[in-house]
Amino acid sequence: MTSPRVVVTGLGPLSAIGVGATAFSEGLRAGRSEMRPIESFDASGFPRRIAGELRDAHPRDHVKNLDPGDWGAASVAAAAAARLAVDDAGLDRRELRRARAGTVMGTTGGESRALEEACRTWVRDGFTAVEAAAVRSIPAYRLAVAANRELGLNGEAVTLSTACSASNYAIGYAYDAIRGGDADVMIAGGAEAMCMFAVAGFHRLGAMAEEVCAPFDADRDGILIGEGSSALVLESLPNAKARGARIYAEVLGYGLSCDANHMVAPDAAAIAECMRRAHTHAGIGSADVDYVCAHGTGTPSNDLAEVAAVREVFGDASPPISSIKSMIGHTMGAAAGFGAIASVLAIAEGFLPPTVNLRGLDPRFEDLDVVPGVARRADVRIVQNNGFAFGGNNAITILGRAE
Repeated sequence: MTSPRVVVTGLGPLSAIGVGATAFSEGLRAGRSEMRPIESFDASGFPRRIAGELRDAHPRDHVKNLDPGDWGAASVAAAAAARLAVDDAGLDRRELRRARAGTVMGTTGGESRALEEACRTWVRDGFTAVEAAAVRSIPAYRLAVAANRELGLNGEAVTLSTACSASNYAIGYAYDAIRGGDADVMIAGGAEAMCMFAVAGFHRLGAMAEEVCAPFDADRDGILIGEGSSALVLESLPNAKARGARIYAEVLGYGLSCDANHMVAPDAAAIAECMRRAHTHAGIGSADVDYVCAHGTGTPSNDLAEVAAVREVFGDASPPISSIKSMIGHTMGAAAGFGAIASVLAIAEGFLPPTVNLRGLDPRFEDLDVVPGVARRADVRIVQNNGFAFGGNNAITILGRAE
């Protein structure tokens, strides 16, 4: 029996630059950036406090079945993105509930915000003041459960916590479930809610930028935290064709690696090997890739390692490479999912997302086309979407035009 091809039929971005596929695409094309002082919590004691928050884009406004009060912020965001993606796919939810369908979500911090709130209550008012509902909202597994509960799905509900590559892992997991015949439809993505833990942790690592995230810039000084949720509807091609679905793109394959070399320092050789594995799994060569959606954090070490890996794999023929984190911030477990959505839109709509905030390209990257400043029209057939994480957890997805 031949394994079915896997296609993308729905997109559910919930981001600082736009909610839903159309608004997110418009934000990418405009090179919009929504980095402002943090409002989610009192950040007055933090030396660096610029971030990409959802602000007026409230996840609770996009859920219909969940009671947001019973769930943590990241779980509500995951459910909201899943609903957005399913609605974008034009799936009848009654049929979806009867189908073999499930959810796999990636995350870094899980429900860290809920944990922080419970701890503050404990310290301020005592242990008995922490309500049972607050404790129930803390486990990270609830992200995928929330999406299934919101949509009434009976299939798998899996949450993966491989940090900043997690939603690429989720896409790979969903791809395998469909290819293996275990599901007809899967929702894959990631979710993060703004929390003190992430801001404090990245600051202590010396990875936080002061004002802007400027990947590939000569004076780049780090990341800015972002929040939000990303979800894609993946279907078997026969299932999509049978219901007359709009097909954005095809998932051609993925590659994984874990160098386990250093907790926070990326390893260029391991990243290059992950790229080769992704190409082999997708049945393509490096020359077939039209665009690389970079992990592109804007830290000096990440950009150097990522570019070194690109040069090792692509040689002198590197395709355009840009970083959407310059616009939406580093959304951690949701980041690679946003990258996948941007990649799919690039294929479907024929444009390259830009790298913004560039004031002066690092001279070591002068041979690269980093799509500076503004989006550009292009014929994009195959995209490599990079996702790297603490501990050397690397995951790369390959997306292509469905033909």
